[in-house]
Amino acid sequence: MNVELYDFDLPEELIAQTPLTDRSASRLLTLNKNDGSVEHHTFSDILEYLRPGDTLVLNDTRVIPARLFGVKEDTGAKAEVLLLKNLGEDCWEALVKPGKKLKTGSVIVFSDELKATIESEGEMGGRVLRFLYTGIFNEILDRLGQMPLPPYIKERLEDQERYQTVYSKHEGSAAAPTAGLHFTESLLQQISDQGIDIAFVTLHVGLGTFRPMSVDRVEDHVMHEEYYVLPQETADLLNATKARGGRVVAVGTTSARTLETVAQKCGNGPVVKSSGWTGIFIYPGYEFGLVDALITNFHLPKSTLVMLVSALAGRENILNAYKEAIEQKYRFFSFGDAMFIY
Repeated sequence: MNVELYDFDLPEELIAQTPLTDRSASRLLTLNKNDGSVEHHTFSDILEYLRPGDTLVLNDTRVIPARLFGVKEDTGAKAEVLLLKNLGEDCWEALVKPGKKLKTGSVIVFSDELKATIESEGEMGGRVLRFLYTGIFNEILDRLGQMPLPPYIKERLEDQERYQTVYSKHEGSAAAPTAGLHFTESLLQQISDQGIDIAFVTLHVGLGTFRPMSVDRVEDHVMHEEYYVLPQETADLLNATKARGGRVVAVGTTSARTLETVAQKCGNGPVVKSSGWTGIFIYPGYEFGLVDALITNFHLPKSTLVMLVSALAGRENILNAYKEAIEQKYRFFSFGDAMFIY
């Protein structure tokens, strides 16, 4: 399957640079995956589309201040590090700048209490770093690190919490699960009061999820692995939802990928708690095991995320809905508007 099948023209002015003051005031495009029909709403209207007996599944990961600035110990040249994955034993997978000058053995100094040695090199600026520090690493990171906003966001984010979901809990992500940014505590309470269960999974988002594809054939792409947890409480809610004929509504592609990873592990049996690393790649032809509906933002052309939503709703339906969204000037990407596929 050719990657070009998932291309479309996106005007640059539709890329959202800043978040709305009111989280749930974003626009919402609803897409019926069976007939391709679309409607236009405000995000808070999602209440009209959720039904008693449904379960809403949220990713409660929390973004860490993963961007660090330092200097090369030997030359004093500036260096930038973006932490992606905690490998344990003080080692992290990371992206570095400038990649050509930061080779294996290089030492980067961030402060008197924190430095890192590059232990190995990977593709596209990827490195494995081993950190040396005095004190507690997470506390040092909170002091020295900056929020890793996507590169297309040019303006400084005054309120760092605006790039966190209101239910974020478990630290570990290099990027926010952005479909969840539309929810307020008040809206979640209204959803619960309407007889809809709310369940949580954790998937620590790496930047590999958002990287443009560098292959011509969809089947040749390899996903960046990310760590996930689906607790027993969520497993119980999912089993009860399916038993009563309710829908499992994933909030964001990260929640959807977590659910489908577990669905594959459990086969046709009941859902059980699960954790580990997932590199699941969902594209058209995939048969969903748990996800019935999806709340998501609008994504990059030719991205794995566009392919995931196309697997759920059909490529033509998605491209038609995106064409409508562009014509109606919906905001795209992290701080953009939302789509509900049902």
